[in-house]
Amino acid sequence: MADDRLNTPGRQSRWLRSSDQDSDAFGRFAETFARWMGTPAFLGWMSVFVVVWCALNVVGIFGLRWDPYPFILLNLFFSTQASYSAPLILLAENRQTDRDHVRLTEDRKQAAQSRADMDFLAREIAALRSSVSDMATRDYIRSELRSELRELLAELDEERTGSEDLTASDRG
Repeated sequence: MADDRLNTPGRQSRWLRSSDQDSDAFGRFAETFARWMGTPAFLGWMSVFVVVWCALNVVGIFGLRWDPYPFILLNLFFSTQASYSAPLILLAENRQTDRDHVRLTEDRKQAAQSRADMDFLAREIAALRSSVSDMATRDYIRSELRSELRELLAELDEERTGSEDLTASDRG
């Protein structure tokens, strides 16, 4: 369900909704074209195209000189390309913004659920701590055992010294 919402923008033109064709196909084309225009390969191919165009029209190889020096036709091609590429790039940006909005909404829902889970666990831990506070802890048992062992050792020492005194008095 979330994947479908990520791939489908929220805003669509009237023309695309009323047509029989896939309304998302043009958007995918726009994104692909905009991505390709931002690559070094696109800049390289455009540079090769311009150099070849200018070379053919300046040198006139095989008598081909269809666009003399100010290269008006080349400028017309670039203007046409710019007039089409700008709206395609904007369409791709709008679709990305829509996807980002859906992701943000999903992230907020997930964060709210995580927060609720953490609050629940914190309450559970607090309840466990309060129930455990009535029970003897390991440190408490160790300290009690140490003190009891010291008392027993002291009693044994007293008995030993007392028995030594008795045996000494029996000998003497």
